[in-house]
Amino acid sequence: VQLVESGGGVVQAGDSLRLSCAASGLTSSSGTMGWFRQPPGKDREFVAVIRWSGTSTHYADAVKGRFTISRDRAKNSVDLQMNSLTPEDTAVYYCVADSSRIILSALRDGKMYDYWGQGTQVTVSS
Repeated sequence: VQLVESGGGVVQAGDSLRLSCAASGLTSSSGTMGWFRQPPGKDREFVAVIRWSGTSTHYADAVKGRFTISRDRAKNSVDLQMNSLTPEDTAVYYCVADSSRIILSALRDGKMYDYWGQGTQVTVSS
């Protein structure tokens, strides 16, 4: 499985940005895909995930209402629409995937995901 992110960049506070993740080799119909991020000098943190079999989504409190995760099963891709960005959203964003249906209580644990992308930098200036 290979995950390739795109769409990162430098924006100003209040702007929007859309990240995309193309997955190749992921054939499971019950998997989970999503996004984590690592702000500078901080630990990696959960952002959002989506169930591959349906439309169930889960978000970190810090991004709820501003970020939207969506998937395109035909393209085997997951997007993250980020609105009302703030400098606190500055981070390297990683696409993640797992071929299993991760239980709800474990969705925010990065160790549950077998596959990670290389990361894309998002910088939000004030």
